[in-house]
Amino acid sequence: MTTATPVAAGRTRRTWRNLPVVHQLRQSVGLQRGMLITGLVLVGLLVVTAIVAPWVAPYGFAQLRDANGPFGAQQPPSAEHWLGTTVGGYDVLSRVIWGTRTAVLVILIAIAASLFLGVLLGLVSGYFGGWLDRVLVVIADAIYAFPSLLLAIVLAIAISGGQADLMGGVLAAALSLMVVFTPQYLRVVRAETIRIKSEAFVESARVIGASNGRIMFVHVLRNATRTLPLIITLNASEAILTLAGLGFLGFGIEPTQGAEWGYDLNRAIADVTSGIWWTSVAPGVAIVLSVLGMTLMGESLNDLADPRLRARRAAGSDDGEVAATSVVPGGVLTAPGGIADLETPEAGR
Repeated sequence: MTTATPVAAGRTRRTWRNLPVVHQLRQSVGLQRGMLITGLVLVGLLVVTAIVAPWVAPYGFAQLRDANGPFGAQQPPSAEHWLGTTVGGYDVLSRVIWGTRTAVLVILIAIAASLFLGVLLGLVSGYFGGWLDRVLVVIADAIYAFPSLLLAIVLAIAISGGQADLMGGVLAAALSLMVVFTPQYLRVVRAETIRIKSEAFVESARVIGASNGRIMFVHVLRNATRTLPLIITLNASEAILTLAGLGFLGFGIEPTQGAEWGYDLNRAIADVTSGIWWTSVAPGVAIVLSVLGMTLMGESLNDLADPRLRARRAAGSDDGEVAATSVVPGGVLTAPGGIADLETPEAGR
């Protein structure tokens, strides 16, 4: 019993350290760590706000009055309305908070659907090849060049005539993003599948009689999707921009059906020239911070995937200590035991 406890604790500690986000955070150094932490904080704030929106928002997203009467249009920030009210009489802070739910909902639907479809098609295309592979690659290349915002506008008009309720607007943006994102996952998974299917462990699975389905989903899938988290973070920022673009152009969600930052920006255009700044600053800052958080997290993860950085990190210990032996000008530095066998030019003379 006395010897099992340290082993179990060690395994728990190693398992905790190998979690995706924790592992990447421990690998990061300097500016990359700052970028990753900033991105994680901003993304975490977005997700937490979306979850607790009904409890932290002062008013409903379509609420125009309270017990004291109507809010009034374009009211400046006050104790009752911390960020003022919009031209339509809605509370700005409440609209911004409720808008996080719309943004997170679009991200989840678009990425989940495109991830499932892209990974599945990429596995099939890369593993079997042939005419199916050529057809899927041609279709993916054609779709990849199509602007996501233009496709979202077309789908918004087809689904709801350009003005939608909450789910109609979310589905229009999510479906268009799914069509655009799917080829990205397909191409990445296809390339990895082509490389992995010729590995020795896959050949061994074939020899022992494993079916193609088992090989693809048990042996190949796990190794072919390791780089997808990098693409997911960048696609999430694009999803927010596409949703905001739809609302800004007037093809988004009706204000009485859901809160959406792009729509609020569109309604605040005339306010800016009149000196009414509060109706546009809050939704604009929300879009910028959300996209910034996703981008910082994605870029830092992409940098950490660089093999040259991994090689440099491999030279040091996991705790950030100096490597056991490092080549330095004038000799070899051995740490943490101090400087040993360090030959200097004077010693050589």
